[in-house]
Amino acid sequence: MITKRPLHKQIIVLINNKTAKKYLKNSSTHIISINCALKNIKLNLMANFIHIKDKDIIILTNNITNPLDLQEIEKYVRNSLNADTNQISFPRLLQSKSYLKIVSIPYLVEQSNIHLSSNDVEKILKSNHIFNNIVLASKPRIIKVSPKSDMSIVWINIWDMQNSSKAKTIINRHFNIGNFITIVHGANMNPGILQCKNCWK
Repeated sequence: MITKRPLHKQIIVLINNKTAKKYLKNSSTHIISINCALKNIKLNLMANFIHIKDKDIIILTNNITNPLDLQEIEKYVRNSLNADTNQISFPRLLQSKSYLKIVSIPYLVEQSNIHLSSNDVEKILKSNHIFNNIVLASKPRIIKVSPKSDMSIVWINIWDMQNSSKAKTIINRHFNIGNFITIVHGANMNPGILQCKNCWK
């Protein structure tokens, strides 16, 4: 259900790809400024270097970070980019992944003939309080239960701790999607789902 925990000397900052590449061009300046900011508030932490992976800025540090370190780094990144709150997520440590599936979700968007998309699922999760502290590690995957069914199963991968504490808070929880009641279950690791003509359209 979970993968091995990566090093906690890496800080991940979610950001759009264009902005991340622009940020990397001045990486040496940013490293100096981040370290000055950390030194000014007497934190025992230094940033070593910055790189980009997918849409993330990854900042590698000399020690394991704590919430105060993350808060200071977030403040610097936001100020340096003059970015609004919606463009950057709160910096976090790279973590383990937990694998979950949500069952009894209608395959069609309410009052339409449009198939449910991963963006639709993300909006549903954001609007439900049980997912308030949950961060997706990848786009949700949607599978039709059967060729004739109007229901689907949604697979989600989330960032979690080694003991899968975040997953445990939502496994077996129910929530509403329109008139439907759905439930979250634990799942096995799903690095990829084979495409099937009966399930994927």
